[in-house]
Amino acid sequence: MSAENPLNSGRVWAVGALCRAVADALDARFNPVAVRGEISGFSRAVSGHCYFSIKDATGQIRCAMFKRAAGMLDFSPKDGELVELRGRLGVYEARGDLQLVVESMRRAGQGALFEQFLRLKAQLEGEGLFDPAHKRSLPLMPRAIGVVTSLGAAAWHDVVTALQRRVPHIPVRLAPAAVQGAGAAPALVQALQQLYAQTALHNPQATQPVDVILLVRGGGSMEDLWSFNDEQLARTMAASPVPIICGVGHETDFTIADFVADVRAPTPTAAAEMASQPLQVWRDAIDLLRDRLDSAVHRHLDRQAQRVDTLASRLGRPSTRMAGHRLVLGRLAQQLQFGRTHAVREHRQSLLRLAERLPQAAQRELQQRRERLARAQLRLELLDPRLVLERGYAWLTGEDGQAVTTVQHLHPGQALVATLADGDATVTVLGQPRKH
Repeated sequence: MSAENPLNSGRVWAVGALCRAVADALDARFNPVAVRGEISGFSRAVSGHCYFSIKDATGQIRCAMFKRAAGMLDFSPKDGELVELRGRLGVYEARGDLQLVVESMRRAGQGALFEQFLRLKAQLEGEGLFDPAHKRSLPLMPRAIGVVTSLGAAAWHDVVTALQRRVPHIPVRLAPAAVQGAGAAPALVQALQQLYAQTALHNPQATQPVDVILLVRGGGSMEDLWSFNDEQLARTMAASPVPIICGVGHETDFTIADFVADVRAPTPTAAAEMASQPLQVWRDAIDLLRDRLDSAVHRHLDRQAQRVDTLASRLGRPSTRMAGHRLVLGRLAQQLQFGRTHAVREHRQSLLRLAERLPQAAQRELQQRRERLARAQLRLELLDPRLVLERGYAWLTGEDGQAVTTVQHLHPGQALVATLADGDATVTVLGQPRKH
């Protein structure tokens, strides 16, 4: 029995496609990955990227550490040094080599926590807590944004600053919690549950329920971020009634919370930006809709005007038709020698009725067009910015008539004009303006 030709038994891969498929399989199976070994052939290129191999007694793997990650090293790696690496395993397609893209490096001996991290990650992944099918899309316009972080942390300031800049009209609900130390994980769980109670699922009567939650803190060592690797915190996040964005640490830091969250952000500021569409985006959308409505109204009026012209051309000029009828009546009068006066009278009455109906029809058509135009004008007026002023807002302008949008342009004693819904008022800046 002859062996089967492998080329006839299945798919024939292109080299590049096979490399990419292997890379995808490695990424799904192993990443992120940690490895311990000895540095060999370490070199730093002019670009700032570092290249080396990591090896032990039974094998070695080529490694690349790009400039951004290499710049975060707190020691100078040397050949023969025993280190622990964290990164992503893949295939360098140009050579078809197995390659580890290193995201962090430390001297060996700090791996106990990371081993716990990997064990918990494998357990929760096996339970399906990281399944992409469970990830939810972020709301385009949340009614309120919840934030879990430390009140005194820089992350809170970064988030508030980003949200105030992008969506100052959306309320922000802070649930403060410790983000480092022995009691941090239970505090984070309690803070999340506090925000869950403010969602539409748990509080249907709320007018501005929390629609998305940001779990954030700044960077630090694995020990500093360890509270975000807590099993109970992970399970509490998985039970969230609304999407959670996790912005913990720097871009290269990974915690269990990152894998459970619906979306991972590289920084707290990025998490805030993901949860908020800038106000200008919605203003631009309104402007676009207004332009489309205006164009639609004009197109409709043009089509109706063209229709009237077509109908008018079909009807012809009334005077011309009346003249033709007079000629016909004259010929009939001559032919019948004035014997059909009654028929002539009926024709004349028919012409008079036609003359009366034509102006009425034109008047009805004009009235209908006026009503359609009035309805279009009403829809446009609903977009009038003055309606916003009637809700209690004011429009500030300086003495030069330019809009005042930031306290950086204000100084004590400066005169301003406040435009309200029913008029203008002159106001004066009394104190030193402060930026929030």
